[in-house]
Amino acid sequence: MLMFLAVLGSVLSVGSATWAVERSLRRTRRQTGYGRYAPWIHPRGRLAAPLNWVADSRLLRRVCERIPSMVFVSDVTDVVYVNYVVDAHRIAPLVPPGLELQRIGEGGDQAMLTFLSYRHGHLGPALLGRWRRLLPSPLQSNWRIYVRHRRTGSLGVYFLSTAVDRTLHALGARMVAEALPMHVFERASILVSEDDHIELLLAPGRGTAPDAEAHLVPLPEWPTDGPWRCAFPDYGQMLAYCVPQDRALSVQPWRGQVTRQEISLGIPLKSCTALSGTVVSAAASAVIGNAEPFAFLVPRVRFRFESEERDPI
Repeated sequence: MLMFLAVLGSVLSVGSATWAVERSLRRTRRQTGYGRYAPWIHPRGRLAAPLNWVADSRLLRRVCERIPSMVFVSDVTDVVYVNYVVDAHRIAPLVPPGLELQRIGEGGDQAMLTFLSYRHGHLGPALLGRWRRLLPSPLQSNWRIYVRHRRTGSLGVYFLSTAVDRTLHALGARMVAEALPMHVFERASILVSEDDHIELLLAPGRGTAPDAEAHLVPLPEWPTDGPWRCAFPDYGQMLAYCVPQDRALSVQPWRGQVTRQEISLGIPLKSCTALSGTVVSAAASAVIGNAEPFAFLVPRVRFRFESEERDPI
């Protein structure tokens, strides 16, 4: 009995100390509407409550920050870009201090929101070599705006949200990747038929992942007009702005730093196929209002995460 009480006392003491550290970290790493510290809710399952605690724990993330980054690669397929050009004032409040919004259009009064969804091809560490083919291929969606680091001038994207259809991938990315505010879909799919019709479904269920449903068909050539015309003179220049995004930026004010995640994609613009169709998304509408979507497809790309670097704010 005395031994049981001693063990119980030790457990309670450790638990109390852990919660004290967690509360202290939450005073600096405060909850936000978007980004890595937005609320996280798993869409289903009996383990939802403990998973929610793990995903929102500041202490666990603080511990995982000590894990060194490594090169990750994936043979990505069926990348569906859905884009919106909107008034810059709608998006500017979402940019964290230390970064500034990339403004586009003749008067610099426009900005762009993009969500791109794709199927990974055996995502994993490059050091695994051919053994990487044994790893799974989750479906992922990244929701981003285009930003600049005020101090260095570095251009990149800031992720409002990211989500994946596998819980372990979501928790792993959320713990160790500073720029990825990874959530979990209840269901997600990208179906490309033999006649190249595309059906995209991002279903969050009761979770906090973003939602979208799209029915798209390829166009025979790049269009000469569309919602993008208020910011770009032609379709090629829109692609040249949107596609070559090889850097994600995020801010950690409690450390006075900006984190750069450097990636390599190397997507040829000529590989992009313009799409037409319908897109419905409550998550997008909450940001862009009634702006019209325009979409395009990249059939495949070799994704390579190179490094995670840090700069002073």
